[in-house]
Amino acid sequence: MAAETLLKTSKYSKYTYRQIVYHRFFVGLLLFILISLVLTVVFNLFAGSAPHADIYESVNLEALSLPIRNIVSRSRSADPRWTNCTYWYCFNVYKCGRGGHDKITIYIYPLTEYRNENGKAISQFSREFYEILSTIKRSKYYTPNPEDACLLVPSIDTLNQIGFSSEYVSKALQSLEHWNNGENHLIFNMVAGISPNYNTVIDLNTSKAIIAGAGYDTWTFRYGFDISIPLYSYIAQRINSSQPKQKSFMIISTQTNIPSDYLAQLQSIASSSNDLLLLDRCKDASTDYTKRCEYTTGKMFDYPDILKEGMFCLVVRSARLAQPVLMDVIASQCIPIIIADAIIMPFNSHVDWNKIALFVPEENIKNLLRIVHSVSKERKGEMYWQLRWVYERYFSSIEKITLTTLEIINEKVFPLSARMYEDWNVPEHLYGPVNPLFLPVTAPKSPGFTAVILTYDRVSSLFTLVRQLVRTPSLAKILVIWNNQKKPPPPSSEWPVVNKPLKVIRTKENKLSNRFFPYDEIDTECQLTIDDDIVMLTPDELEFGFDVWREFPDRIVGFPSRLHVWDNVTHTWKYHSEWTNQISMVLTGAAFHHKLWSWYYTYKMPDEIRTWVDDNFNCEDIAMNFLVANITRKPPIKVTPRKKFKCPECTNTEMLSADARHMSQRSACIDRFATVYGHMALRSLEFRADPLQYKENAGVPHAYPDIGAL
Repeated sequence: MAAETLLKTSKYSKYTYRQIVYHRFFVGLLLFILISLVLTVVFNLFAGSAPHADIYESVNLEALSLPIRNIVSRSRSADPRWTNCTYWYCFNVYKCGRGGHDKITIYIYPLTEYRNENGKAISQFSREFYEILSTIKRSKYYTPNPEDACLLVPSIDTLNQIGFSSEYVSKALQSLEHWNNGENHLIFNMVAGISPNYNTVIDLNTSKAIIAGAGYDTWTFRYGFDISIPLYSYIAQRINSSQPKQKSFMIISTQTNIPSDYLAQLQSIASSSNDLLLLDRCKDASTDYTKRCEYTTGKMFDYPDILKEGMFCLVVRSARLAQPVLMDVIASQCIPIIIADAIIMPFNSHVDWNKIALFVPEENIKNLLRIVHSVSKERKGEMYWQLRWVYERYFSSIEKITLTTLEIINEKVFPLSARMYEDWNVPEHLYGPVNPLFLPVTAPKSPGFTAVILTYDRVSSLFTLVRQLVRTPSLAKILVIWNNQKKPPPPSSEWPVVNKPLKVIRTKENKLSNRFFPYDEIDTECQLTIDDDIVMLTPDELEFGFDVWREFPDRIVGFPSRLHVWDNVTHTWKYHSEWTNQISMVLTGAAFHHKLWSWYYTYKMPDEIRTWVDDNFNCEDIAMNFLVANITRKPPIKVTPRKKFKCPECTNTEMLSADARHMSQRSACIDRFATVYGHMALRSLEFRADPLQYKENAGVPHAYPDIGAL
């Protein structure tokens, strides 16, 4: 008995001991956590009380006196240019991303005057290089903090090979604080190589640095790493966009440095055909760059004015691959004929040169006329009209060249944020915007559609509409956009009991554009935008409307339709609401459309239109029709025979359209929106979608029996 008692006591003591140990452990852990929190708060308070000074100052490009740095001949030079660099091998992508997940950051080294032992500057600072640095500093990519930089740009002018000492500039690059074998450094160059070799890449030890250079050939260009830029022409910048009514010459050659063997072939063509106007320097005015004389007759022409008279202009390989005449030709809207087999065209990774230029192999110069005559009239027209757009967008100034270079690098570092091919190469003023929807011929039915109801305080009609909508088989969800900031929506207990998900979203401002906000709650591709007083639509009509949208998923498909007409008296566009066979708008008070159009309405539509809609509390439906028609170049689709909608439960004073100014405002909307877009984007058609069995009495059950009459 005593042994049993002792055993129990021993077990109890062990249990009590474990309790004490666990208790002390957890109490100690709790105290440690509390002390750590207190120390953290105290540290942050003291750290926050001290003023934070930004130690990184923006580079000063306006400094009159620069710090001098002497480079001696015994200094170490940068390593030679790595010929096999790629973004995976010579570029540290982990330094990027501090400016955002889709934006590089660029640091410019402070301006410094580098001198050799004799006190002579090792590089000449040109106006063009100053503009490059100034453009970078003003751009969204610039950062004054080298630690946050994805790219670093040395402030040493290397644009012209003749203007700097390769030996000392290589040593100056190596002396840069963050050089690190040139990793993540960007160097600009437009004139590479010197006589007699005229190399196509800058004669400079650049290690792993990216080179944005002009005149690359296929052997020196590191694909996917270097950037090919144009050789800037100050003459091209003075060429305006005016054009003659008719081109006087088929082909013009104004280049003065054509190799003798190619020149002989061109002279042979010019002697036997009037299709080629071959010009060279005038013997009597050899120093005047603005004059050119014809090879056969000696007739004098003004340069670059004569370029506008040609449909095609020659750009031939010479001692240097990059020719400034290329920019003169493009600015003059003369289609360039490139005769240079190994050349890498400017911005070749993004600009499609086949849309603006002809490429003739050097060995085929003798067949030049035959090649040019084989170009169709349609292709010549497309190339001609696109030339000036390409020049203005990418080549017209040092600023455009620099920003395009940075944008290409940005897309290489962040490929998910890259623009599409059409954004780079298809001008909207010629072809219109590109339809972003790539959908099957018929969209699937199973996901259904989301009904987006815009309401203010008409609770009774809203509840009636909700009860009607839930009877539609393909309805997936209902979103109620509560646009009244002064009055809360009804409590959940008062809402109808429905078998479909329903969510109320309260807006911050009372704006009609709220119906087109791309809400995250819209899970389906298709959304039905509908007013809270449209209670007359039957479930069959809504289901049929959804089925029609599935066949036209890039268009607006709806019930009430309208038309735009031209008023010959006032010379303005008018809003027409009478019954006609033609339609050009479907009102979004009851319409199906792809949810992408809501995103375009919110983020892509011209701000002037959206502001006008919100300020005047009208025309959001017209704005949406303009938007979709402008992008797709297609009209909307009207379904079912309904022409007018009535709201028997609403008094006329409650309806927005009862305002006497409503119709005049809507006419003003159409005229204003057409002005903003620069053309009348709306497209009209005579078409209405009805069920195949509509009004048939063949004894076959109707798929949509409850389709309303006129």
